[in-house]
Amino acid sequence: MEVAKMKKLLESTQGTRNKFNEKYRKSKNYYRNENDITIKNHGESKTKEDDEGKKAKSLLRSADNRVSSNFHQLLVDQEAGYLATKPPTIDVDDDKLNQQIKNTLGDNFGLRLNELVVDAANSGVAWLHYWIDIDGQFRYAIVPPDQVTPIYSSDLNRKLIALRRSYKELNEDTAKYHWVHEYWDKDTVTAFKSKDEQFTDLQPLDDRFAIYDATTGVETGTSSVNHHNLGRIPFIAFPKNKEKQPDLYHYKGLIDVYDKIYNGYVNDLDDIQQVFLILKNYGGQDIDEFRKDLLKYKAIKIANLGSGDSSGVDQMAIDIPTEARNSMLETTKTNIFVHAQGIDPTDFKTNNATGTAIKMLYSHLELKAAKTEAYFRDALTELVRAIMNWLNVSDADSRPIEQTWTRTAIQNDVEKAQVVAQLANWTSKEAIAKANPIVEDWQQELKDEQEDLKNRNDEYGNPDNLNGGDDNDEEKES
Repeated sequence: MEVAKMKKLLESTQGTRNKFNEKYRKSKNYYRNENDITIKNHGESKTKEDDEGKKAKSLLRSADNRVSSNFHQLLVDQEAGYLATKPPTIDVDDDKLNQQIKNTLGDNFGLRLNELVVDAANSGVAWLHYWIDIDGQFRYAIVPPDQVTPIYSSDLNRKLIALRRSYKELNEDTAKYHWVHEYWDKDTVTAFKSKDEQFTDLQPLDDRFAIYDATTGVETGTSSVNHHNLGRIPFIAFPKNKEKQPDLYHYKGLIDVYDKIYNGYVNDLDDIQQVFLILKNYGGQDIDEFRKDLLKYKAIKIANLGSGDSSGVDQMAIDIPTEARNSMLETTKTNIFVHAQGIDPTDFKTNNATGTAIKMLYSHLELKAAKTEAYFRDALTELVRAIMNWLNVSDADSRPIEQTWTRTAIQNDVEKAQVVAQLANWTSKEAIAKANPIVEDWQQELKDEQEDLKNRNDEYGNPDNLNGGDDNDEEKES
């Protein structure tokens, strides 16, 4: 792509990129427990009064505590842990190919999937990039959502036709940062650079990709263009929902209300410690004399003006509407978990709960997780097909792919095991292995079962003869 065309594309997509990144940054702030209540403190939760020497806004209101509540991080990690702690099992109806796919995804696939759920919750869509390294090995990595700006077709298929990736990079020679802008299509990636996001000095990044001689494999130079030969744009979107909306904006207002009430409550508790004394017809010279008399004699001078005189000392303190605030905090907290479709960890009071009761507890979280899973299934299928294409599987783009997702939740294993035992004689071994509460990898369980059966046959010979062949030996001797 030419510089002029790339500059035009960058300028036309910059508005969309900025709008997306602003929402993502706000979600990340709340995920790091840097709620809007802490903006004055640059994202840090602090308990303090107004700075010394600074005039308080009100004589009776000097406390200015700003502590943010960490609801968003709890809710996001709750879903990620529930949905993606155990990676889904992939089955393409070929045991050897299943193992190859599992090996390619790697041992940390579950962790990466967990990160994708967190990114999708904070930005509305997470992104994964895959490539073939110099050794011919399939690789993949998670790309920060604020680096990617997709370009889709305008038809109903909404096909990804191009992609912009922009990020800062440190120049080791100058020790300064510059922006790198990559343009991806189904055949190539072209890299550009600029000092800032105004793109006035946009130019090709000519030393970005190495050029190799196809015959000798020797590096012959560098270029700003690389032919990735993957046949498609090697970026996969993992959307959180249809609108690609971050989770935070379903309940951000409620969190802000909770922070406002809570911190107002704390401020009042600090302020109520200041008791104001109202002196009427004080007989002393100044306030310092009043303080000394009060400390030394436990008494103060009062000037009496005769009958009907109201001289004396009164005290004034702040009254806190405790009941109303406690009720509002509890109501707001409940609404946060309802709107976020999460589980309040302080509201679980059931002991020895049945499977049905536990399912009811997880019902809202399950609805949210099931929706996320539905969108992630398509994305994961695309990743698996990319791996099969790399493995040169002939029907990689059409072979059926089965995914088995496992939730991580409190469950009544005894009750579940009883159901499995009752259905064992009328259900396939595969279904039993999948439903067994003590089995994590059902495919490995079936292999272990076959191995155990083989070992028993080797040990006892004919399965109908459990004496290990002793009778046959006696017959031979006779």
